[in-house]
Amino acid sequence: MNQARQDSEGAPSREQLDAWVQGCAAADRDSFRALFQHYAPRVKGYLKRLATDDAAAEELAQEVMLTVWRKAAQFDPHQASASTWIFRIARNRRIDMARRANRPDLDADEPMFRPVEQEAPDRAAHARDREARVQAALNLLPDDQVQLLRLAFFDGLSHSEIAAKEGLALGTVKSRIRLAFAKLRGQLDPGDI
Repeated sequence: MNQARQDSEGAPSREQLDAWVQGCAAADRDSFRALFQHYAPRVKGYLKRLATDDAAAEELAQEVMLTVWRKAAQFDPHQASASTWIFRIARNRRIDMARRANRPDLDADEPMFRPVEQEAPDRAAHARDREARVQAALNLLPDDQVQLLRLAFFDGLSHSEIAAKEGLALGTVKSRIRLAFAKLRGQLDPGDI
């Protein structure tokens, strides 16, 4: 273990704390032990001051120190002291814990989380064929009848709404749609309509 240089109160100096973190980066267990003994109680106290209960503060302090061990190689003493770096990790862990607590539990039976069932290949091919036949039959209709069918079935308008929109008599709209259906029936199989 590195020989600790201590200040007048017996606490390790900034240089010693930084050296312990750098020792953790080199997988020095003695450095980690010294760092843990110094910071674990301080991190737990800090977390308790942030309104964390004792058990959660203990668990978070353990997570923080484990993170210090795992990420010690990312520590740069030129950017921050070991204390600043460790307490920033603690603060971030506390924020993550608060966010998890505020997130609603997910219901595994929620229909939105179920994958979309794949359509059987034969059904998909049949649907594409039927769509092509319907499109071909629609291309044989006069434009005014196709327009009325689109308004009724794609836009969802009622016959009276179509009549008002197109400036036609209600009877004319109904008869043109009926005529369009009769022509489509002649062009398509019964299953296509």
